Amino acid sequence: MNTEEQIQSFRETHARLREEIGKVIVGNHEIVEGTLIAIFAGGHVLLEGVPGLGKTLLVRTLSEVLDLSFNRIQFTPDLMPADILGTNLVVENPDGRREFQFQRGPIFAHLILADEINRATPKTQSALLEAMQEKQVTAAGEIRKLAEPFFVLATQNPIDQEGTYPLPEAQLDRFFFKLLVDYPSAAELTEVLNRTTESAKAQVDKVLDGANLIELQKLVREVPVATHVKDYAVRLVLATHPKSETAAPIANQYLRFGSSPRGGQTLILAGKVRALTQGRFNVSFDDLQTAAAAALRHRLILNFEAEAEGITTDHIITQILQDVPRDAEAVNA
Repeated sequence: MNTEEQIQSFRETHARLREEIGKVIVGNHEIVEGTLIAIFAGGHVLLEGVPGLGKTLLVRTLSEVLDLSFNRIQFTPDLMPADILGTNLVVENPDGRREFQFQRGPIFAHLILADEINRATPKTQSALLEAMQEKQVTAAGEIRKLAEPFFVLATQNPIDQEGTYPLPEAQLDRFFFKLLVDYPSAAELTEVLNRTTESAKAQVDKVLDGANLIELQKLVREVPVATHVKDYAVRLVLATHPKSETAAPIANQYLRFGSSPRGGQTLILAGKVRALTQGRFNVSFDDLQTAAAAALRHRLILNFEAEAEGITTDHIITQILQDVPRDAEAVNA
């Protein structure tokens, strides 16, 4: 299969996934698109929004259109790390002797729904750190590899709601995208009511299995990025670092810390996926700008002044996109 055929196959698969998900999910086109981009790039997704907006339904629907094993973990304040990773149990052999046997936890699946992840304590949240980064877990003294491909799609309620524990920065940084789920419009809400209060139930078809998904992820990695586009991604990330020579004025004013290198990796990979979905085998400036908010909003840490004035990371990212020129020569002029 030549490159053009690979790109066409990628576009068709992407379109079919969106079509099947659209049979169940009303609206939320940017959320669906962002989730699919992260999956094709091999990253994890954090969905934030108040309860009842369809975050869990989106992940469940995704598990239905992807022919992958799926487990759901409901995070609660009393959930323990062993409830996620697994634990050693004492079992009796046929000959009557007892021995320890590792009972795998729900983390051992391709697609993990971490529902209301910020309702668990930091100790339990940290059980996902190794799994999300290294695709392995250390449990009962042994390192165990996780299935490939492996994704964590987590939902969380806004931090200011009662009974939530903010995710630590190290864990937030491991999420490829943070997507904000908003309230539906009047037309969308009407369609939600039509679909959920009548007897008809949408049936979705399997579109993609694990082996084919891995092949598409390899294709994403092969998409070339021009030097000047890659340089633009670097300058966007460095512009978020306050008190540095490359900092944007708004970063100096409102940020304590800027994005990690993972922010730059996310911009490039998301740009590659977006390029393929539009039938291109090269990344543009627009690809990076479109991905910037989802890629960076959870990687910027606000200072007290920003919090006091109600400034959001999205506002800062929008301003940085305006301040950082696409042409590197304009920086040195």
